[in-house]
Amino acid sequence: MNEPLHPLTLSEILDRTAQLYRARFLVFLGIGTIPAGTVFVFAAGVFAFFLWMGVHQKNGGTVADSFVWTFLILLVALAIPASLAASAVGEAAMSDAAARLFLGEMITIRSAYKATWRRGWRYVGLYLLQELVIVGAPSVIFFAALFAMIAGKVRGVATNDNSPLFAGLLFSLLFILAVFAVWMLLRLCLAFPASVVEQASAWSALKRGVMLSNGSRARIFLLYVLGAFLSQILVWCVTFPILVAVALIPGLQGQAHAQTVGVVVSFMTYSSYFAVKALTKPIYGIALTVFYFDQRIRKEGFDIEWMMQQAGMLPSPPVPQPAPESASPSPAQETPVVSEPFATPNLVAQSPDTISTNPAVLEPKNKEGNV
Repeated sequence: MNEPLHPLTLSEILDRTAQLYRARFLVFLGIGTIPAGTVFVFAAGVFAFFLWMGVHQKNGGTVADSFVWTFLILLVALAIPASLAASAVGEAAMSDAAARLFLGEMITIRSAYKATWRRGWRYVGLYLLQELVIVGAPSVIFFAALFAMIAGKVRGVATNDNSPLFAGLLFSLLFILAVFAVWMLLRLCLAFPASVVEQASAWSALKRGVMLSNGSRARIFLLYVLGAFLSQILVWCVTFPILVAVALIPGLQGQAHAQTVGVVVSFMTYSSYFAVKALTKPIYGIALTVFYFDQRIRKEGFDIEWMMQQAGMLPSPPVPQPAPESASPSPAQETPVVSEPFATPNLVAQSPDTISTNPAVLEPKNKEGNV
C-alpha cells in the first residue's frame, strides 16, 4: 500500500487487512489453499479408507487387522511431516506476501513460496516451537493429570464420594490450560512476521514476537475472537445449504439410505470446514503482519526509518576496492567464484546505488523485481 505509515487503531488494522486481502484476493487464497489442501487430502484419504472398509465388511468381506494398522501407520508417517511442512511454509509465505504488499510491492503465489522455500527448515522449527508451547505442553499436563486422577479413583480413592469433585477438578484444569494456551498464543503470534521480515532465527523470532506483542495483546485477542465468529458463520453458511440439498434428494430418502446420507453429510461438512479454513487463513496472516508493522512503528519508529529509506538518507556500507594487480593471485591459485542468485526480493524500495543496512529489509532483488 502507498498510504503513509502511522500507528493504527484496531478498526484501522481490520480495514487495512480487508483492503490488502481484497486487492490480491486470488493470491492470498492460493497461498492459504496449499496448506489447507494438504491436510484435507490426508483427511480425505482416512475418510475414504474407513468408508471402503465399512462397505467391504457390509458385503460379507473381511479386512485383516494387520492391513488396517499398516495403512494407518503409513498414512500417519506421511501425513504428519507433510502437513507440518505445508503449514509452516504456508504461514511464512502468507507473512511474506502480506509484508510485501503492505510496503507497496507486487506479489504472486510463486514468489511468496519461493522466497520462503530456501529457509523452510527455519520456519518448520519455528512452527514446531510454537505448537509445542501453545498446544503440546498443555496437552501433556492435561493427560498426565487425567491419568493420575483416574488411577486414584481406580485404587479406591474417594470411592464413596458422590460429589462431582472429579468432574470439577477436570473442568478447572482444562479451563486453566486453555487460558494458558491463549495467553501463549497472544505472546508468540507475531513470531512468524518477525522471522520472515527480519530473517531472524526461530528462537530469536520467538523473543521478538514476545517483545513486539507486548501492549497490543488485547487487540490481537479481539482479532482472534472476530475471526472465530466469522469462521463459524461461514461454515454454517456453506454447510446448511448442503444439508438442505441432501435432504431434498428423492433417491436418498428413507431408512435404506440413512447410512449413505450420513456419509455424504459428514464428507461435505469436513470439506466445507477446510474450504472455510483456506478462505479465512489469509485474514489472520495479513492482520498479524499489519500488527507487526504497527508495533514496530509504535516501539521503534519504523515509519521514520521507512521515510528515510525511501529518501535514500540511510548510510550505505563502504564499497570494497579491488586489490592491486601485484597482490592478485596467480592463475594457478585463482578459484572460480560462483554468484548465488538472490532468493528473496527486497521488502524496502532502494535507490540503484544504495544498499540498505535496515534489519527490516530482506535481500536485494534483480532488475526485473522477480525472485
